[in-house]
Amino acid sequence: MPNEKEFLKLSGLTKFNPVQQESIKAGILNGENLVVSAPTASGKTLIAELAMLRCVLENKRKTVYIVPLRALASEKYETFKEKYEKLGIKVAISVGDYDSSDPWLEKYDVIILTSEKFDSLLRRNIPWIGSVGLVVADEIHIIGDHNRGPTMEILLTKLKRLTKAQFIALSATIKNAREIADWLDAKIVESDYRPVKLYEGVYADGKIGFFDKGSIEMGGGELPEIKIVHDTAKMNKQSLVFVATRKSAEATAERIGDYIGSKLLLSDSIELKKLSEGILNVLEYPTRQCERLAKCVAGGIAFHHAGLLAKQRKLIENAFKNNLVKAIVATPTLAMGVNLPAYRVLIRDAKRFYALTGWSYIPVLDYQQMTGRAGRPQYDTEGESILIAKTAEEAEDLAERYIMGEAEEIHSKLASEPVLRVHVLALIATETCGSLQSLYDFFSRTFYGLQYGSSSELAEKVDSIVDFLKGNRFIEQYGDKLHSTAVGKRVSELYIDPDTAVKIIEGIKQTFDKSLDKTAKIDSSALIELMTTALEMRPNLNVRQGEFKEIYAKISEASLLHEMPDEWDYDYEESLKSFKTALMACDWIDEATEEEILETYHLTPGELHNKISILDWLLYSAQEIAVLMGAKEIIKDLRKTRVRAVYGVKEELLPLVKLRDIGRFRARKLFNAGFTSIEKLREAPEITVASLIGPNVAKSVKKQLSGKESERELELKSLMDYQKEQININGHD
Repeated sequence: MPNEKEFLKLSGLTKFNPVQQESIKAGILNGENLVVSAPTASGKTLIAELAMLRCVLENKRKTVYIVPLRALASEKYETFKEKYEKLGIKVAISVGDYDSSDPWLEKYDVIILTSEKFDSLLRRNIPWIGSVGLVVADEIHIIGDHNRGPTMEILLTKLKRLTKAQFIALSATIKNAREIADWLDAKIVESDYRPVKLYEGVYADGKIGFFDKGSIEMGGGELPEIKIVHDTAKMNKQSLVFVATRKSAEATAERIGDYIGSKLLLSDSIELKKLSEGILNVLEYPTRQCERLAKCVAGGIAFHHAGLLAKQRKLIENAFKNNLVKAIVATPTLAMGVNLPAYRVLIRDAKRFYALTGWSYIPVLDYQQMTGRAGRPQYDTEGESILIAKTAEEAEDLAERYIMGEAEEIHSKLASEPVLRVHVLALIATETCGSLQSLYDFFSRTFYGLQYGSSSELAEKVDSIVDFLKGNRFIEQYGDKLHSTAVGKRVSELYIDPDTAVKIIEGIKQTFDKSLDKTAKIDSSALIELMTTALEMRPNLNVRQGEFKEIYAKISEASLLHEMPDEWDYDYEESLKSFKTALMACDWIDEATEEEILETYHLTPGELHNKISILDWLLYSAQEIAVLMGAKEIIKDLRKTRVRAVYGVKEELLPLVKLRDIGRFRARKLFNAGFTSIEKLREAPEITVASLIGPNVAKSVKKQLSGKESERELELKSLMDYQKEQININGHD
């Protein structure tokens, strides 16, 4: 292991900062469990790296580094690989396929995973779990999040039971970090240290008032965000602007770009034009959003939100890190994402729309996550965060609420019934828990158990879920012992909600009668509609006021594999949303263009590709469940529907999209030119094919057709290539 001097040099430092020194004193290098609660950019990751080197180089054991988001996983992977592979440390990342045990990971020393991926690996009883010597839980405050929190909480509870590893949890500044430390049997390091001084202020009436460095006059005229971004750019520094919605992010970026685009240096303008073209051409046929983003980027400004394609987000992030893009206007999700520091952070919208409460002030923790991006350790000695107020009275309120405010406590979100369904089945299927009592004991060891003690409410939910799982034959009970059935184990491995599996099973039964050895051909649209009823597809598309009658009419004409709820039932409106999502997906497989779909259904490219990716996974799961049910006769229809959904093509194009590099548009060009089969394409001169799809792709196609790969092999390779491309384009965070 490198000595202190060598390690600091490797990390570009001359000495450890106060947070790091305190962590060393607390025993991080002696195997002590530790919770580090400190501001963004305070050097928390380096603390984990110290323990990681000790674990791998001295103790010869593995480190698993758990993050909540794929983008964060990619960032850590790139950083660790560059820094530590020169020391002989093998670094791996695994964030994708939930139906794989990734046996190749056994050869690696440091493994970076999302909590969902690691949880899916544990369901497959990975053999290397006993060699894990260090577990790092990054952004552990995420356990207070309704969506991602429960999986992180369950995962850490399992790992405490399965390993004798050292645990290091890294957290933003939160009120009850000590409670997390108690849960993990860890020491705690709490600090307000940050390497770059942060000045917090509020803009109102043409002036930014900072709490401890006076005021800056911004003058009248343009919108505050335009003035402040322009002022920052004049100092050759960068800005992050946080707004409440995607629509606001796009409109605000355009307004700022119109003002400062003409003031760019010629050298920057040339580079930005190249970047703009790259962003425009991420998709084979750019959408309007692609065009809108590319135009903004050409002017030195970008918008950033979950509706973008991941490849576009990556291009923007890299250009921002290289000081090419001068400002990013983003929704708050960026604050939880990759490390993108800027000199100034502007929070234009301190309120956000929440489903249950409407427009409400954001939590102090979210504010701190955003302001934590202010100040770049490599370039700045200070950073500025600025809340934008409309009036002096609002400025006072914002300062009191956020600058003087204290971050909230975080609370477990484990008691959600859909979450419990998934994890109770997994605990039984992996033989982690084999009785009701062992389930109660397991949940008593969670963060929820620490916060709420032996909750009768949770016990009742566990009882109810066990009854549900037994009633649907996912588990069986003999005396007080619980065991999973073959179907239950497979559902758990597929990482889908047992309720979704019930819907799939009932849908398959409607098309297959095993006793009579009959099968009815599955209509692709009916299959897709069934998949959109799954919880995994939520949130489904909103139904606008004028669409209810039209959608209801289409439902009455549709062939469905399930019963629709009555108009007065609680879940009727949700069923309309899922049906609308199905209509969108059916338009996709009927080859409507992306632009047509985005306009008709008010989607972004990122949302469309994400929905298609989830649909692909659900159709794959249905295929796997059908095999276990003995419904082999319908596998062909399921596979066809899945390939159609993946590529967005009619059935007649299926032979062509089996070829690598041939997607929906190239396949349609070839088909319309008379190349309606693989055989016809094989016989065609390469120059003829090249005139339709380009010389490079034509060469690739001809090479594939001259080989001895079967159509099934071509199909599988094609699906794998497409899925890798979608992870690159869309990310699926």
